Amino acid sequence: MGVTIPFHREMAVAYGEVQQVSPLVRRVVARNPSLFTLHGTNTYLVGHDPVVVIDPGPALKEHQEALRKALGHETVTHIVVTHRHLDHCGGALALAHETGARLAAATPGSSGISLPGHHPEEETDREFAPDLVLSRGDRIPGPDWTLEVVPTPGHTSDHLCFALAPDGVLFSGDHVMGWSTSVVIPPDGDMRAYVASLRLLLTRREGTYLAGHGPAIADPRPYVTALVAHRAEREREILAALGAGRHHIPGIVATVYADVDPRLHPAAGLSVLAHLRALVAEKRVVCKGPPTLEAEYRPG
Repeated sequence: MGVTIPFHREMAVAYGEVQQVSPLVRRVVARNPSLFTLHGTNTYLVGHDPVVVIDPGPALKEHQEALRKALGHETVTHIVVTHRHLDHCGGALALAHETGARLAAATPGSSGISLPGHHPEEETDREFAPDLVLSRGDRIPGPDWTLEVVPTPGHTSDHLCFALAPDGVLFSGDHVMGWSTSVVIPPDGDMRAYVASLRLLLTRREGTYLAGHGPAIADPRPYVTALVAHRAEREREILAALGAGRHHIPGIVATVYADVDPRLHPAAGLSVLAHLRALVAEKRVVCKGPPTLEAEYRPG
């Protein structure tokens, strides 16, 4: 029997409205639903005058107006982004100009490979330049709360999570989402880094995860454990497909992801590539030339 991930997709969504999700946290959902964002991007407002905004979302006028209304006359000290995909940070610069808040993020990585077709939610904002570069252990203080920076590279090289004390909440961005696994897009995304970042979260004590898309994860430890086991299972399936004569990524995807919506197969192919890049580096798989979407792969 394969690994079962306890996905949860149900969530009450009222676009443009403010929802209180914990004593210190409010949420506004952007109207950018898709196969990769579920209902849309969750923007979080931490604290009450002063406020920190986490992932201001896409550059949609409707969402920007909803955030403006939600914030009212409150002071915004920082706008922090989990990573530079446009569905998370596209509206950051405009909000910073309006509020005078500091933009904060990790050091940018490479841009990676774009998903085939037009999927702006997975495109990187190459113009995004933070006023404050965040790294492990940095803290953004509030009057009676603190946001701790928790680097979680993998989905992207610059991905950050944020731990909120004393609420016991982790803002998990696209690293851990309750409704879906994360796509890992090389070369910026790295499968070994992604799994290591999942294992890092298992050493922490936060009891609730608030993700970049979808509902809260109320019991994160078994969920993250299942994600780690799922990636190990996928790797075994990829090696088995290679052993059965599937030497190119489309054939591997057709075998390993046979029960997945075909519209997600291009994204699945990128995650397969991320697995294969790691396996080639470890000499468990060989390929002709560099590991790419078009390369031929064989067991090492």
